[in-house]
Amino acid sequence: MTTFFFAPESYYASDGTDAPGTWNGKDGRAVNEIKDMVKAFHKAGIAVIMDVVYNHVSNYDWQPLKYIDREMYFRLDKNSNYIANSGCGNDTRSEHPKMRQLILESIKYWMTEYHIDGFRFDLANLIDAETRQLIIDELKAINPHVILLAEPWGNGYDPDGFSDIGWATFNDRFRDGLKGGVSDVEEKGFLFGQYRGQDDQNFLQCLVMGSLRECDGQYIKSAHSVNYLECHDNHTFGDRLRITGGFVDKDEKITNTEKNVLVQDKLLAMNKLGALFLFTSQGITFIHEGQEWARSKVVVETTVPDEHVGKIDHNSYEKDNETNWLNWNEREMNRELVDYYKGLIELRKQYSEFRHSKPEDFEFMDVGEKVAVAYILKNRFVVILNGENEDTLEFDISADQWYILADEKIVNLENQQLVSNKIIVPPSSGIVLKRN
Repeated sequence: MTTFFFAPESYYASDGTDAPGTWNGKDGRAVNEIKDMVKAFHKAGIAVIMDVVYNHVSNYDWQPLKYIDREMYFRLDKNSNYIANSGCGNDTRSEHPKMRQLILESIKYWMTEYHIDGFRFDLANLIDAETRQLIIDELKAINPHVILLAEPWGNGYDPDGFSDIGWATFNDRFRDGLKGGVSDVEEKGFLFGQYRGQDDQNFLQCLVMGSLRECDGQYIKSAHSVNYLECHDNHTFGDRLRITGGFVDKDEKITNTEKNVLVQDKLLAMNKLGALFLFTSQGITFIHEGQEWARSKVVVETTVPDEHVGKIDHNSYEKDNETNWLNWNEREMNRELVDYYKGLIELRKQYSEFRHSKPEDFEFMDVGEKVAVAYILKNRFVVILNGENEDTLEFDISADQWYILADEKIVNLENQQLVSNKIIVPPSSGIVLKRN
């Protein structure tokens, strides 16, 4: 929620000039542009989900709520200091009627005035349970199909609790199981041919089925699992593979950014395998900007001294510069990976089995002791995901003819190659077959 969105003065909705706070007789450009954007997305059949932060406010401006009534709008300790379970310096007091009212009115305004289709709640576990239920009730009264996504942490960790009330949450088990935990770049997951901690083949099988409770997952239904490999926090997926895979050191000064961005051979294969695992798993598929070309965030030099200039950034939330900005030239450098993502999007759109299947639709195949998962889906598709970095997998399949929809090279939904009897899956790759 923008700090001064409800301010009565017209300066907020400026005409977009370089003189903020100066009114030149024309209001509403920012407002109209957002409304036009939403209309355009809706015309194209795309829902608009808004990222909202109600659990804390900025520490870097004259925040009105702090001056109106600190005790009303913020959680304070016995010494009247701000409580900061958010890690951001102050936690809002959602349980207070006035703060609760502000949150609800803000969200409803975005729905009714701008026709926003859903919301992603930052650190949603800091919002009290009663307010969360009111959000559900009041938003569904406006749009029964409203989309509610949450970060299930902030005051503990509770994806199960959010699933109980119908909210989808970001599935960090999926993220960490594939690449390793975000707090330790040395930890390796499936894509590096290893299992983390207690992870095993059953864990991988549970991930592809949507992390359901019946297989020791977190969710009542797979639609509550937001499967992802990267988001705005922490390393990009591409950078995590670069660092953990030993392609670059986390403290290395990058002198050739183009060479750093380029993905080839083993690194390209691992990026493709991660994407293939993501797009063939039940649940909501989430990709971050630039993920499709293995975007890298290298800290750029600015007027502010920074000892990390030239290094890969692990969490660039505070940088409004080229470190975070998208460089579209990089997309063409890794065009093969971009096209692979495009193909996977079409695969998932064309075949609902990868979106709406139940556990009983899966028949898992024996992979021995390998770090891999393989299954037959609805007796129509075969999916094999080989996390082994060195070993090739071989599978005997039925004598029926099978179309190759995706392999380690491309995703091809039109001029498919036919195979039968035996399938060979190279290291760090996967394959999707469809029965002829």
